[in-house]
Amino acid sequence: MPDHSFFASGIRSRAPLRLGLAGGGTDLSPYCDDYGGSVLNVTIARHAYASLTPRGDGQVAFVANDIGERETLNSDPGAIGLDDGLRVHRAVYKRIMETYNDGKALPVTLISWVESPTGAGLGASSALVVAMIGAFQRLLGLPMGEFDIAHLAYEIERIDLGMSGGKQDQYAATFGGLNFMEFASGNRVIVNPLNLPAEIMCELEASLLLCFTGRSRLSSDVIDKQVSGLKSGAAQSIESMHLLKREALEMKAALLRGELPAIDDIFRRGWEAKKSTASGISNERIDAIWQAAMDAGARAGKISGAGGGGFMMLLVDPTTKHLVWERLESMSCQVSTCSIVSRGVESWSIPHIPERTASIA
Repeated sequence: MPDHSFFASGIRSRAPLRLGLAGGGTDLSPYCDDYGGSVLNVTIARHAYASLTPRGDGQVAFVANDIGERETLNSDPGAIGLDDGLRVHRAVYKRIMETYNDGKALPVTLISWVESPTGAGLGASSALVVAMIGAFQRLLGLPMGEFDIAHLAYEIERIDLGMSGGKQDQYAATFGGLNFMEFASGNRVIVNPLNLPAEIMCELEASLLLCFTGRSRLSSDVIDKQVSGLKSGAAQSIESMHLLKREALEMKAALLRGELPAIDDIFRRGWEAKKSTASGISNERIDAIWQAAMDAGARAGKISGAGGGGFMMLLVDPTTKHLVWERLESMSCQVSTCSIVSRGVESWSIPHIPERTASIA
């Protein structure tokens, strides 16, 4: 009998990307610290991946396959800076080694890739950090729960790397599924999974259409404007955030009651409120795509993520989805459906089948 045994030759991990359905932006400080934030999001079948394999040369290699970048460094975490190179890879490795490996070097190759364009508004950067943490967690056998992983990812992005943004992305990538999240001061986070009937989830999934606007954007530019408005106490920014939070609560209630038509109105109001939180969230290209989708029969739509570009989420009638699709493709947009996934970050050993010498009877 042939030997089909496997042995681990490394670790792989993946974390899902997300769509922000309602309340996006209310997870930003100082708003969530002062007023409490509420966000409703759902993870989709696009992932960020990380792969760890051992090295024997005392070095560490970081590879980002999706953007074609690679670097090889001394594996001493104390010698690794965060000002250049593959900063996310460096920051995750450095923090894990210093916090969980007694500051010791661990010669590995860390490879990543993401199933989304850069700056697409799907929370890819946070999902990537979560996937990397998940790989190291399995490799080192770290006793980390879901909240630990999400909070560590938040600290690496927002503190170690100084990247602007909120908190929902890290928790979405870690937990997975359809979740109503609450954010308060002192880094307090509550994740409430919404366990909807299968028919409601299927109808929601069938009604979603994604349209890539063709423009990536640096989310920190928009987020910095939002934060500036909040810190200055701008009444319009704060009131818009209040509206976004209320709409997250309303959408949660509508989904739990199975009132899908109500979601269309919440989407529309949420998009108008979001545009009021800062300049640059919409632009001529986004407005043109939105209007074309509405003219073709879409029920509602808004940009996913901070705004300024990336993916637009559209709610459509599943039976006339093709009409919206064709209209947007005529505008050189990349259009796709999306599947909802319930699993968050997951990791596994890379199976390796030893080479065998074939024999001829």
